[in-house]
Amino acid sequence: DHSNGSFNLKALSGGSGYKFGVLAKIVNYMKTRHQRGDTHPLTLEEILDETQHLDIGLKQKQWLMSEALVNNPKIEVVDGKYAFKPKYNLKDKKALLRLLDKHDQRGLGGILLEDIEEGLPNAQKAIKALGDQIIFVNRPDKKKILFYNDKSCQFTVDEEFQKLWRSIPVDSMDEEKIEEYLKRQGISSMQETGPKKIAPIQRRKKPASQKKRRFKTHNDHLAGVLKDYSDVVPGKQ
Repeated sequence: DHSNGSFNLKALSGGSGYKFGVLAKIVNYMKTRHQRGDTHPLTLEEILDETQHLDIGLKQKQWLMSEALVNNPKIEVVDGKYAFKPKYNLKDKKALLRLLDKHDQRGLGGILLEDIEEGLPNAQKAIKALGDQIIFVNRPDKKKILFYNDKSCQFTVDEEFQKLWRSIPVDSMDEEKIEEYLKRQGISSMQETGPKKIAPIQRRKKPASQKKRRFKTHNDHLAGVLKDYSDVVPGKQ
């Protein structure tokens, strides 16, 4: 029902749409419980009970156990049970700070806030507790990135050096040259934390219309002398 945002799985009559609807609901539930701190794995029966899907058929259960949950990138199997598998599995605010510090030291840049929220239980509370140890940066696509605030890099630069820095023109350096330089230095943050560029569609150029060639006639002096036989039927004289 698009009017209220609800999704009725019962309306999908047991086909592939129903199966994948159940799978999506399970993965979303496992993510939600992980975010609130319930990170211990569950059996399939426990998952179906908590998502109110105990009435699904034997074939659907077998599909979930042998294919869907096992091959899902967001689910991991632990001793026959199932748990949510975030991109960054973080236990607390200290683990988050260590991860950001590690990324900073390796020149990997920051980490998307949505990836942190996915893997850190009670993420907003932990982020608020870290305070100014973290820096937020908004990308052009409005997604937020977290950076480690390395306070050892905070120092006063002499005004004379600041003027020299600002006086250097960079108009000749386009984005491709900057990215090429960063690659040589082993820095990949621009590509990995920035929005992906969509290559423009290459349209095929229409071939230029060929001009009709004009052939010069050399029998102008015989005009009116030669007879036209185009109307004569073959075999008749």
